[in-house]
Amino acid sequence: MGEKKKRVSSGIAGLDQMLSGLYIGDNVIWYDDAGSLASAFSMKFIRESQKQKKPIIYVSFDRSPKNLIETLGVLAQNQQLTILDCFTNGKGNKSEVFNRFFEKNGAQWPYQVIKVTEPWKPEAVAEAIYGLHKTLTGDVRLVIESLTGMQDLWEGEDHILKFYSRSCPKLYELDTIAYWIIEKGAHSTKLKSHINQIAQVVIDLSIRRGKSEIKILKADKRTPKALNEAFDYVYDGKDILLEGDRQGKGKLDLGSRIRDTRKKQGMSQKELSALIGVTPSNISQIESNLIYPSLPALYKIAETLSVEVGSFFQDGDQSLRTVFPRKTGVKISLPDMPKDSVDALQITPPDLGGKAEMYMIRILPGKKLPAHFFVHKGEEAGYVIEGPIKMATQSGSHSLETGDAVYLKTDFPTQWINPGPDTALLLWMKVR
Repeated sequence: MGEKKKRVSSGIAGLDQMLSGLYIGDNVIWYDDAGSLASAFSMKFIRESQKQKKPIIYVSFDRSPKNLIETLGVLAQNQQLTILDCFTNGKGNKSEVFNRFFEKNGAQWPYQVIKVTEPWKPEAVAEAIYGLHKTLTGDVRLVIESLTGMQDLWEGEDHILKFYSRSCPKLYELDTIAYWIIEKGAHSTKLKSHINQIAQVVIDLSIRRGKSEIKILKADKRTPKALNEAFDYVYDGKDILLEGDRQGKGKLDLGSRIRDTRKKQGMSQKELSALIGVTPSNISQIESNLIYPSLPALYKIAETLSVEVGSFFQDGDQSLRTVFPRKTGVKISLPDMPKDSVDALQITPPDLGGKAEMYMIRILPGKKLPAHFFVHKGEEAGYVIEGPIKMATQSGSHSLETGDAVYLKTDFPTQWINPGPDTALLLWMKVR
């Protein structure tokens, strides 16, 4: 038996669980009913591949380099991505309008774009793909947009069938993962049947009754959670969420992630339920994974807890964010503190997943706190933005003025006092 193929992520947790994973060597066919649905799945796949620092080849027959780069956004500026432009000399008919893109000094571009000179020849396209592949190391990822565009340029299904029949097995042996995008209604049943037979994974995307649906038609050498069963999904411009996450019941502990996020903010089930508009019993059932929230309810929960919906489906630190506007701060409860004496604002997002959490603590004039703000086993640090303030610890009492800093390793406060007539303000950080 050959070496077992490595499992990788599609960039969408729900799809990974529904599909039982992608594997190195997979050729993934995306049948797109509307002509615009597969793009979102490709973008998530590219982003995930870039996180893993994997080389990516994007073969475009349907969009000019300028249009594709605008669609990819910051993903196009990653040095791991190379665009093979089969459009300019293909559907673009060598027009000066499209060739102007290549007039700039390529060394100054943040993009890597290679123009295929004879894209109307299947052998020229194959040579461009495999020639580039030879220069790359590791498992290469491909997005081919699209087989339908190839057919339009190559004038007939016979060329498509021949090209795909040769390319699919070769890409499998070359340890790639390839996304092939196809407009479902533009091809004969014979061609689609042949493609399905060769591909390792086949996925159908469609719109029914105004809702987007995804269906796994084939998943070679794995057992998907549901084969030939349609699931509603929602794409909000950033995250792709599958209805009820039915496919993830065995692996995704959605309830505990919602519970942990709620508890981090010192919010009770009763408080959350009131803000969401459901009963405390509903929140308890959701957090126990006895029921799954509808997509609108899940979005409302995320909005109320001031986190991205996708954070409930991610493992570890999945965020590329580094700057957080003032409005992203989240007011949290300090359960053991008198509510008329202190308030706290978490200024790093609760779903950030890093090793440090930053807070702004306000102690009102003349108030005394009977304990420390947090029950935390790690180290903590603080900076007095506006004082004075007194801090009592097991080792003694400390008077702090504006500009003083505090670093706690083992000796934690037992009392805080604001002796002044003005509100005391602390910048505080917990370190895991």
